[in-house]
Amino acid sequence: MEINLEDAKALLARTPTALAGLLSGIPQAWLDCREGPKTFSPIDVLGHLIYGEQVDWIPRTRIILEHGEARPFDPFNRVGFEDLIAGKSVEELLNTFATLRNQSLTALSALKIQPDMLARKGTHPALGRVTLGQLLAAWVVHDLGHLAQIERVMARQYRDAVGPWREYLPVLDVPRSNS
Repeated sequence: MEINLEDAKALLARTPTALAGLLSGIPQAWLDCREGPKTFSPIDVLGHLIYGEQVDWIPRTRIILEHGEARPFDPFNRVGFEDLIAGKSVEELLNTFATLRNQSLTALSALKIQPDMLARKGTHPALGRVTLGQLLAAWVVHDLGHLAQIERVMARQYRDAVGPWREYLPVLDVPRSNS
């Protein structure tokens, strides 16, 4: 299935609301829980998404449209968010993400991307040649993956507490990702 830009934007627009539903007003212990050392907590994921809005998706889209393969993307620091989230409440971070996502979607619409433009190529520092369509599809899947990650990390906090129901709760045994 090829990316449909309007469908992608509709999903991307919903991520801030989904995150607010999961994270707003919950105890700090839920925001800080992890699957293990060097894995992302829900608040880390939120910070990671904020950082991505600032330096990843739209800047890389612009690089493809303006430079094609001639200018590689800047490398992305997966933990570049750490200073962004320090000392901030989850509500402040959720508001920041919602504002940045709205700005990103406005910028994406202003680029007036036509279907034939989705085949334009850029250069990812690790993956090599990628298309604009692949970048935009990855943005959508990245959001969905991190929403699933937050839910999985939170669910695992009750891994032992569920007792015998564990066999009916596969989310508790899904292999974790590197984040």
